[in-house]
Amino acid sequence: MASCVVSFVDSEGIGHTVEVQAESLFEAAARAMRTFKQHGCEPGPITRLDVEIRSAVIHTVTPKKVQQWLSGGAKTPKEAVIKQRLRELMT
Repeated sequence: MASCVVSFVDSEGIGHTVEVQAESLFEAAARAMRTFKQHGCEPGPITRLDVEIRSAVIHTVTPKKVQQWLSGGAKTPKEAVIKQRLRELMT
């Protein structure tokens, strides 16, 4: 698990940031989206999420892309388990 900082700027220009523990880019995005939703500041489907892994690497993904990845097939049994766990997390 790595410490990840996920942030986005909403339509009013307000920035939102949360720190999550995750094993992958999509897990970090999914956990952050859940937290943002719980706090009433859910990003839109094409909002750019900046995901910073505390190793100083920053990845960008949209909630739409996360949903597409979660809805797609799994390449390995391990990936299938991860996707199922993250889909449950998102509900």
